[in-house]
Formats: sequence, C-alpha cells, structure tokens
Amino acid sequence: MTVRPCLPWPDKRLRTAAEPVTQLTDEDRQTWQDLIDTMEAMPGVGMGANQIGVLQRLIVVDASSERGKVVRMANPEILHKSIELREHEEASPNLPGVSAVIKRPRAVTVRYMDEAGQMAEKDFVGLWATSVQHQIDHINGKMFFDHLSRIKRDMLIKKARKLQ
Repeated sequence: MTVRPCLPWPDKRLRTAAEPVTQLTDEDRQTWQDLIDTMEAMPGVGMGANQIGVLQRLIVVDASSERGKVVRMANPEILHKSIELREHEEASPNLPGVSAVIKRPRAVTVRYMDEAGQMAEKDFVGLWATSVQHQIDHINGKMFFDHLSRIKRDMLIKKARKLQ
C-alpha cells in the first residue's frame, strides 16, 4: 500500500493538462494503485494522477457506499452529459479545509481505456458522475473552484491560505 502525498495548491502541475496514455504499462497500473490507496486513506471518492504529481491521463473513481467498486480509467473522455444538473459539495486534498457547492451534469457517458487496455464506455449517475467529472477536470489542469464565480473563487482560495 502506497499512500502518496497530494500536491499543495498552487503547484503548477495541478494546472497542467496530463499526457495521454498510449499503452498501459506496469508503471501506469502502479499509479492507479497508488491513487486508490491515497483516495482510500483520505477517504475520498476519486483521484486524478495530477493530484499526486503524475502527469498521465489516469483517474480512479469509487463512489460506492460499501467501497471496493473502483473504476480505473486511462484517457477518460465524456461523450454525453445530461441536461439535468446536480449540486454537490466538492473539495480537494490539494486545497484542504475548503469546499464549495458545484453544479454539474447529473449523468455522463464516458469512454476510456480500462485496466486490460481495452476501450470501454460506461454511464455514471449521481455522485459517480460528479466524481468522474471532477477527476477529468484534474487531468485537464482544472480545479473544482474553477466552476465558481471569480469572487467566490478568490474568497475560497483566500480562506484556504489562512488555514495553511
């Protein structure tokens, strides 16, 4: 079990789009496992590789109530988004101590490379959909607070700095 430290905001790697995975390697599989171990230690419902300083398009998501239902994704891409939105309070271990209510599509269809290196498509709804979108934002170099107005974002970052 390897719990990796999360990069502190404003590390530039959190604002850097991750590189696509061309072929899954043992190193990619180890990164997935490190992401799972780190996510479970928080505990959280997902992690993107940027969060631990790995600039590869790798994410993990487990929004199950019983845990142990992790979906590993390489190069995830949202194909469809529901029109209906869902509000959820989001946070990130990269900016501890603060959170914000974010509106995102309630459901998404995602295409990704699975742990066998095969292309897959999966529908995610509710917290699963929120977490997938949050993690894809991470590997695209975005943070959850980028969905807020400039005033709310500035207040949130200022509050986080005071907590450090």
